[in-house]
Amino acid sequence: MSELDWSTPEGLAAIKDHLAAQIEGWRPPVAYAVGLSPASSSVEWVFPHVNVPGGRHSLPAVVLATILGHDGSTATLDLTTSQLAAAVESLEPAQACTTLDHPNLAAWGEALAEASSNPARSLVAVYVADLEDPVSSEADGAMRATFEGHAPTL
Repeated sequence: MSELDWSTPEGLAAIKDHLAAQIEGWRPPVAYAVGLSPASSSVEWVFPHVNVPGGRHSLPAVVLATILGHDGSTATLDLTTSQLAAAVESLEPAQACTTLDHPNLAAWGEALAEASSNPARSLVAVYVADLEDPVSSEADGAMRATFEGHAPTL
């Protein structure tokens, strides 16, 4: 891809398509999120932003999958602060597109700051390829429970 256009929705879609073509077996997930393990005073996983079924933010899923070497299948993947920092840095140019909001970038920055300042918390990336797939972890179940009208079987 010779010229990357981060300033338009069409350009972001082309970048997403280019990156996706580099991932063997890539299939866009139905839903995905970055989650934080429970804080010492909480028992619940924290998801600053969940990309729910029917969402439109697919570039961040591909950016994160590229860094993790993931194909978009249903999985819960451990995520280091270095990997999340790389994803944030890779996605930052998308802010040039001012006609779209960038909730993943904001959420990932928030999660990165929290995980960096509290080493007791860990990060995961949760991908759901199909809502009928078995829940891959407690974090996956917690994320799916945020979907309106969906109660996952844990």
